[in-house]
Amino acid sequence: MSCAAAVSVMSACAEKKSAPEYTVVEKAQVDLATFPVDSAGYISLFDGTSLNGWRGYGKDVVPDRWVLDEGTIKFNGSGTGEGQTLTGGDLIFAHKFKNFEVSIDWKVSKGANSGILYLAQEIQTKDKDGNLKMEPIYISAPESQILDNINHPDAKLGIQGNRQSSSLYDMIAAEPQNAKPFDEWNNTTIIVYKGTVVHYQNGEKVLEYHLWTPQWTEMLQASKFSQEKWPLAFELLNNCGGPNHEGYIGLQDHGDDVWFKDIKVKILE
Repeated sequence: MSCAAAVSVMSACAEKKSAPEYTVVEKAQVDLATFPVDSAGYISLFDGTSLNGWRGYGKDVVPDRWVLDEGTIKFNGSGTGEGQTLTGGDLIFAHKFKNFEVSIDWKVSKGANSGILYLAQEIQTKDKDGNLKMEPIYISAPESQILDNINHPDAKLGIQGNRQSSSLYDMIAAEPQNAKPFDEWNNTTIIVYKGTVVHYQNGEKVLEYHLWTPQWTEMLQASKFSQEKWPLAFELLNNCGGPNHEGYIGLQDHGDDVWFKDIKVKILE
């Protein structure tokens, strides 16, 4: 067999890797009608005084490390990276959005890493002993990276800056890269409309892509979420949002101090 033929066979085998069985956990959603709406049609998801409407990913309550801090939502870093201790874990707003614009102000501590995730599902699988376990939120959700680009090593990893702030993590770099330094406020705005996704950072458009297209599948195959490397993530992200093309907005626990405020969503129909 020639080298070219061998590579072809190996590629075919990789493409046939299948995802393990999984369950999408469905829980009651909050009623958006109970949240204030401004004159421009933006629904406030955080009023600076309570975590009403929020809960932990895969949980019924807000994890202890997510706290109110002078009108912001703060994650108190554990220093464990993605370890997510029992008192931590990702935070989601308990309503699934389909076509929407979300705007979030954020700042990070020195060397911090976090993320904004959207169209997320709560995914459950079984371990080798048959025990139920929650998969990480990013297995089903695109991520707009939050990062201290100067001091966190992830900024230099990936390809051509696709792990820097407001990038589509590990797939598309945010350009221009206009993130402000740690301890300064940034704004991320994400529009999701009928498969078209646009990221804005500090008022500038930094990327655009299109879900559920051959190009989307190609990007996944070139990333850490490829069918060969991570078949479950590939299957979920390739069809992200599930059959209804909707999902949760989430804030990531990556073990570092990070603050969020002025979180608002406009429904686009």
